[in-house]
Amino acid sequence: MSQERYAEFLRHRWRIMLGYTGLVSVLVGMIILTPCLGLFFFPGELALAWGVVIPGLSLTVSGLIVWRGLLPRGGATLTLQEGAVVVVLSWLFAVLAGATPFILIGGLGFTQAVFEATSAWTTTGLSVVDVENASRLLLLLRSVMQLAGGAGLAIIMLSALTGPSGSGLSAAEGRADQLVPNVRRSAKLVISMYSGYVVFGCIALYLAGMGSFDAVNHAFAALSTGGFSTKAASIGYWNSPVVEAVTIFLMLLGTMNFVTGYALMHGKFRAVSKNGEIRLQLLLIPAAALIAFFGVTLKLYPTLGLQVRVAVFETVSALSTTGFSTVGYGDWNGLGWLLLIGLMVVGGGTGSTAGGLKQYRVYALYRGLMTELRRMWLPRHAMTETDVWVGDQRRFLQDRDLRQIAAFAFLYMVTLLLGTGVLASYGYPLKDSLFEFASALGTVGLSVGVTAVNTPAGVLWTEIVGMILGRLEFFVVILGLGKVFLSVGRIWQR
Repeated sequence: MSQERYAEFLRHRWRIMLGYTGLVSVLVGMIILTPCLGLFFFPGELALAWGVVIPGLSLTVSGLIVWRGLLPRGGATLTLQEGAVVVVLSWLFAVLAGATPFILIGGLGFTQAVFEATSAWTTTGLSVVDVENASRLLLLLRSVMQLAGGAGLAIIMLSALTGPSGSGLSAAEGRADQLVPNVRRSAKLVISMYSGYVVFGCIALYLAGMGSFDAVNHAFAALSTGGFSTKAASIGYWNSPVVEAVTIFLMLLGTMNFVTGYALMHGKFRAVSKNGEIRLQLLLIPAAALIAFFGVTLKLYPTLGLQVRVAVFETVSALSTTGFSTVGYGDWNGLGWLLLIGLMVVGGGTGSTAGGLKQYRVYALYRGLMTELRRMWLPRHAMTETDVWVGDQRRFLQDRDLRQIAAFAFLYMVTLLLGTGVLASYGYPLKDSLFEFASALGTVGLSVGVTAVNTPAGVLWTEIVGMILGRLEFFVVILGLGKVFLSVGRIWQR
């Protein structure tokens, strides 16, 4: 293919990619507008609506023009690399549009607003907003953004609407697993499941003792494993075993792979019991809770009930990467901090709303290690395979699969060390820096006080990069940016 023809081919593919980006932007703009429906319940904040309507409507209209003007009728198939470009561009526009209300009516500076929007869309939950004095409209906006970002609703909805682009986009967004073979039907099932979770969560938290506004926000944040709260003390504000129990259940529901949840709903309990992620959770949660109880909470809190509640809740919050808390960690010892950091690094289920390395990868590496140890004792030409269960399906992993997982884990740990080093260079203690950046990279949201409205801009931008890399899982960003830089220079060649 000649250079001119190749340049023309690239221009055609870029029109398709930008067209799909426009479609996602329409959906994101509509999501940003959604919190305005809450003004029916708190009309006193109607004067603030313009700060949400302007960015939401602007993104919707501009996205509609680009979508209709560039995307061919009937759509087009996207490769994984092209899907990565759409995802990266869509998230960029989503963050900028989502940050605008925090500037216009929230009083935040540009860096702080971008941080808050990034934390919302990536379902991290670290915050620089004074939630006790913030408007209900902004609090609801944060929660809606977390709910949408948690399930990647913009991408899932795009898969449901556009058919041929679905597999490339959902895979690029880190959601290659499908509930059923058809991408469109799988997307609709995910939306149905997620919507059912949300309705159940709102009702359950309301019955547990939360007010209606708090119940909606915390259900959104729990099921998206986001962790934004309407109270400065987070879940600890209610000091209620019932609220904590319901929240724990919702966090576990949010961190469960949708494929596994679908199998459970269809009564495939035996297959689910073999699932590697479920087995890992059944090991990690009780073990971590016992360590937290005997090593930390038993010495800190006055009653046995509170000691047990704190140990269990903080363990689940860290592993699910939700980031709700019932206590502060300033008086926790080094063992407690190490435990929470380890759980945040492991993270939740693959194909769920959670972040971190993901339990599937950790379990697969463990199974790969066991296979290698067995090979040492077997005859030279003996055949062994590493198998894992996902949902109700047994998968056999090739060496190439394990190499990819190991490469991802290596990249994750290197990024964790680099980000920790940047935070430490600003004068924060090493343990504080490690905890805070592990929380950002794992999209968790637990904090030891490093993140605040007056935190240096360099620290906030480092955490922003960590949140995006953690949410889009590195390779998507690398693929997307690489595709942009390699092709954009050739587009205008004659």
